[in-house]
Amino acid sequence: MKNRTAQLIYQSVYCAFALIGVIGSVGLFKYQFTWDFYIYFTNISSYLCFGVMLAELIQTAKRKDDAYVATCPKLKFISMQGTLLTFLVFNIMLAPQREPQFIVAVECILFHMVLPIMFILDWLLFYEHGKVKWTYPLISTVFPLAYAGYVLIHAAILGFDTSIVNSIGSDPLIYPYFFFNPEKVGYGGIAKWIGILLLAFVLIGYLFFGIDKLLYKRKTK
Repeated sequence: MKNRTAQLIYQSVYCAFALIGVIGSVGLFKYQFTWDFYIYFTNISSYLCFGVMLAELIQTAKRKDDAYVATCPKLKFISMQGTLLTFLVFNIMLAPQREPQFIVAVECILFHMVLPIMFILDWLLFYEHGKVKWTYPLISTVFPLAYAGYVLIHAAILGFDTSIVNSIGSDPLIYPYFFFNPEKVGYGGIAKWIGILLLAFVLIGYLFFGIDKLLYKRKTK
């Protein structure tokens, strides 16, 4: 869809929802600062998607004619994988372990459900298809690997101190998810989970690659 007006409306709505999610993610809806917001993959991937969509909105606003969105296609692809992984991991693995009041929080609903779906729909609707290369899913693994390295470096800076707990007091700050915690899954378990999540990232990437090719073929017919 090349319609500029439709793109502007969609991108503006997404950015408005994302801004609400960001405000909630740092605790401002509870009138307190959630200081550990920076360590969670959900927040990092959601902030990245927000940045990409904001760049799209600015580019679309500067255009005068109808055209496909062409903002940072490779970064858009990587961001889609990150946000879909966030959607799947939370709703399948993490949500059953969380308190009900956490799951119904506005920022949780936005970051784990609404915004991932909207971000992917944006790509399906407004980007030109047939442009994704087969190497994109492999290159995209840099994102989760960089996050795993970031968590490890963060833990080392804090001296692997498990007495420092997150803002809700449920887990050590240095282990933002159970599959990073050697006390729960062991070091072999951490390696296994990283491998599983990397594989999931690649498979999601090739799913998007296949969808891109199918949509392109449908358009050319």
